[in-house]
This record gives sequence, C-alpha cells and structure tokens, in this order.
Amino acid sequence: MDLLKLDQTLADRGEPGFRACQVWAWAARGARSYEDMTDISTELRDVLARELPFSSLSLQEEAHSDDGTLKALFATADGRPLEAVLMRFRDGRRSICVSSQSGCPLTCKFCATGAMKFARNLSASEILDQALHFRRVEPIDHCVFMGMGEPMLNLDAVLAACERLPDLGVTHRRTTISTVGWIPGIEQLAESEMPIRLALSLHAAEEALRSELMPVNERFPLTDVIEACRAFYARKRRRVFIEYVMLAGVNDRYEQALALAHLLSGPGAGGRSRSAEPIFKVNLIPYNPTGSPYEGSTRESIAAFRAALEAQGVPVTVRLTRGRDIAAACGQLAASVQDQRSTLSS
Repeated sequence: MDLLKLDQTLADRGEPGFRACQVWAWAARGARSYEDMTDISTELRDVLARELPFSSLSLQEEAHSDDGTLKALFATADGRPLEAVLMRFRDGRRSICVSSQSGCPLTCKFCATGAMKFARNLSASEILDQALHFRRVEPIDHCVFMGMGEPMLNLDAVLAACERLPDLGVTHRRTTISTVGWIPGIEQLAESEMPIRLALSLHAAEEALRSELMPVNERFPLTDVIEACRAFYARKRRRVFIEYVMLAGVNDRYEQALALAHLLSGPGAGGRSRSAEPIFKVNLIPYNPTGSPYEGSTRESIAAFRAALEAQGVPVTVRLTRGRDIAAACGQLAASVQDQRSTLSS
C-alpha cells in the first residue's frame, strides 16, 4: 500500500500515531485485505477500503513454472508495467526477485529489460508491494534486487523499502542489491547502516568487451568499479558477488577466465582481504534466451571456465536456473511485457 497516503489518511481522521503501525503489521504478516485486520474498528477498515487501495500495484497476470517459480506481472496506478518473481528452493528458501524501475535506461545488450522502453523509478511503496504480494502467498526469507531496472539509480526508494523488509521476514543480511557498476550508488550503499549484500553484474573482464555488452562501462570503467567494490568490502566486511552471464564464443574462453581471476586478485592471492577471506565470489549464470543475438555457453564450457577460476583460487558457483520456461529467469524479465504495455496503459 502507499504508506505515505496511509499516514495522511489516518492523520486526517485524527487517528493515533500507532494506527499506521497496526495496519502495516497486518500487511507485513500477509493480510489479504483490510477486513483481515480484526483489531481495527469496522468503521476505519471501511474508510481505508474506500479511500486507500490495499496495494499500489494491480496484478495483471501470474505465470507458474514447472520448478515452482512464480512470476507476477503488475501495473502501477499510472499504467507502468513491471515484473517480480518468487523462487522456491528445495532447501526451503523462498527468495523474491523484485524490480526497482519500470524498464531500464542502461540497455545491456543481452538483457530483455534493456530492450524495453524505460518508464520511471518505482516508489518505495511500489517496491514493497511486490514483496507483500508474495508474502500473501507464503512466508519469504530472501530478497534480491535483480529484477527490472538499475537499483542504484533509485537507491533512496530501494533502501527505504529495505528498511521494512525485516517485518516481512527478510533480514538485511539476506537482502542483495545488484548493480551494473553505478559507482555513486555503490558508495552510498557502503555508507548505509544496513548490512545489505552487493552484487556486481560484470560479464566481461576486459574494458572493450564490457563496453560492447554494457554501455555503462564507458561512464564507469571496469577498473574503477572493481575498486569501488573493494572499498565497499573494506567498509562493510561483506563479500561482493560477481555475476557473470556465460555467452558462447563471447566471454567464455579459458584466457577470459584467467583475465577475470587477474582482475579480481588484489592485496594477497586470489582477491583476498588481509584476513585471507575472499573479497569476491563469482556466480556463473547460464544464459537465458531473451531474443538477443547471443547464445548460451555449453555445460562443458561453463564447467571448464569454473575450473579455471578455481585453479586461480577464486571462489565460484554456477547459478541454478529457475523459471526459464515462464521467462522468469535471470535477464528475461520484461521479455513479454512490451507487447502488453498498450493494454496496461489503456
């Protein structure tokens, strides 16, 4: 719900200050409507139902994957589309992937969202309402800002949403913000008191190739971004995740693995801090089809790339793909939204 409007609506009625906390507590526990809020008077519940929509987003469509992933397509009050995802894992984790913008202005070449026309930043309430939607489905415990948009371009709203995520069951230590390397945002996040994790979308260890794949590299060169990540680690003592999408014949060769290991190596071997703890952990991402001209690396290529990094002492994992069959996997969000945009805006 729009929390600013909630405060104003209650203040206009002369309600005590704790009333907004009551309403929020019910929402954060998964209440599906104002009617569920049984310790609030019927009269006030009726007023809220008339004057304040229970969500700042309207659900347009849901898609269910064979692996249990759930993708939701929303529209904002002014008709802007966005998507968010609930991922279910066998170990019991329930992780949500949320959007910070409708569309994205940064046009990474392999990402479906980058091909979508940018609309605007989302408010903190619109970000929270994505999480609240899934909280009404089941308890959640992890959140990643890896959906539509560049979170660092809307960081004030993102951090405002993060402040309330623990009420939903998602601690700050289980919250991750991903960036293409927007250095001012990395620096601002480092100053936040919340112990939120940082993930960097890297995808190439050479400046020229990264600029080709990710035009933002022209503004914030790779070497400067890596130094900003090191400074983040020095300030927060939180390992930085390196996201690396595997593109066949583009960035998956053995020598490129060595270049990546060299880039991430810093003081001490293998990019480790003075305490010998690795600063970076690489997450290799199998490419998910988005309509771009790229193809994904083979399993054998990914395994060889991983082995090359491990031989250099770089911690590395391969991401488990979730929701590919419903276009909910990494890089696929907004793949089907653009065709529906005119409908959402009408």
